[in-house]
Amino acid sequence: MTTPTLPLLSLSEDELGILTMLRSDLLSQRFKLELFDAYFNGEQLVRDLGISIPPQLKTLHTVIGWPRIGVEALEQRLDLEAFRWADGADSSDLLEIAEANDWFDEASLGHLDALTYGREYMAVGSGEGEDTPPLVTFESPLDMTLAWDARLRLSTSALRECQSSGQDFGLSPEQRLVTLYLPMQTVYAVETNGGWEVLDRDEHELGVVPVLRMANRQRTADRVGRSEITPEVMSITDAACRRLMGIEVASEFFGAPQRYILGASESAFQDAEGNAKSAWDTYIGRVLALERDEDGNVPTVGAFTAHDPSGQTKIIDLYARIMATQLGLPPHMLGYTSDNPASADAIRSSEGMLVKKAERRIRRFSATHREAMRLALWVRDGEPPEKSRRIETVWRNPATPTIAAQTDAAVKMVQAGILPADGDVVLEMAGLTEDQRQRVAAERRRARGADLVRQLTGLAAAEEPAPPEVNDGDEL
Repeated sequence: MTTPTLPLLSLSEDELGILTMLRSDLLSQRFKLELFDAYFNGEQLVRDLGISIPPQLKTLHTVIGWPRIGVEALEQRLDLEAFRWADGADSSDLLEIAEANDWFDEASLGHLDALTYGREYMAVGSGEGEDTPPLVTFESPLDMTLAWDARLRLSTSALRECQSSGQDFGLSPEQRLVTLYLPMQTVYAVETNGGWEVLDRDEHELGVVPVLRMANRQRTADRVGRSEITPEVMSITDAACRRLMGIEVASEFFGAPQRYILGASESAFQDAEGNAKSAWDTYIGRVLALERDEDGNVPTVGAFTAHDPSGQTKIIDLYARIMATQLGLPPHMLGYTSDNPASADAIRSSEGMLVKKAERRIRRFSATHREAMRLALWVRDGEPPEKSRRIETVWRNPATPTIAAQTDAAVKMVQAGILPADGDVVLEMAGLTEDQRQRVAAERRRARGADLVRQLTGLAAAEEPAPPEVNDGDEL
């Protein structure tokens, strides 16, 4: 007879060491990640050179949203539409898991975080009940990190830390709740008096950590990933913000032309009672009534040349072109336009770098989505799916070809006999979304059913014997 073992109510020595290591890594990355977030939201503190900005205007804050535009322009071309089995089998089980987790909408948020912070995490766990689909969540790198085995290309442990909502395990809102993901179990713990108290243990016994990292701009020596908001992007953003601030300061000082008066007496700047006029009252006077001096000469009145901001705007246009190169964007997306508008072909050509970046991100992110779906099936069925059955991800075309060009290419493929006319690949090439293709497939089934009914009706009418002919002389 085996004696049942009770789960540990405290962390073991090894678990405490892993938690401490992961938590240190999470906290060490927090400042850098928050800096990326500040540039994305336009909340960064611009480094002032302290030369041209007077102390009275130190609180003036100018914002240029180029980092956000660059990240969102790339993310908007990463539209995950569906999962399907590569062997053509019914994919309704994959669709059920995806819809239960709002996967396609959440994927957009995950892609945006991965491009902004350089990485995003996906965690897979059991559902709330026995018959509910597995739970798949996208986690921000501000709250999660993992330890990575570069040789096996697998995570060995992961940690998620958050502030309790007051509803988790009956905790108070100010307590810190951590989730430690290990290959054989998931441990939930709370910080108490400088230590950790275990709240629950999920003995999943998968043998792998159910957390995946969606990394952006990986390298062989850097599997963590890098943000699209590079140091070059941050530097040019700061320079453009300082230039805008300079324009604002110049408008305060030189927005109205400065006048000068030579040879005027002191009474010209006094009111009827002999009090000195303010500088503003003197400036806004439309008519300056000046007396001749004692020699009979009229004072000389003139105005300095008004400030021309065109020189500053040309520099900002230069920054826009440099930024477009760094982000791989067409310059018109950053507000830079030339006197001669670009043609449609020129615009599509300028988007080539952006399209290629989107295709590379689709390839990298697809691997994470596929592995997350396999983990979800593993959690649901209790055993991993067969390796021979490959899962495919369906993405919307990241390029912007015209519908006519896509349709023409699909028609030529059908005419050449390369693809069947009623296949799903033809509809995908024509630019139809996953929902539209499903509707077309349903309409085709209805049309085939209607044709079959008409054929059966026609056969039945043909086989029915004709009534005998009756002559007038025959007796009934």
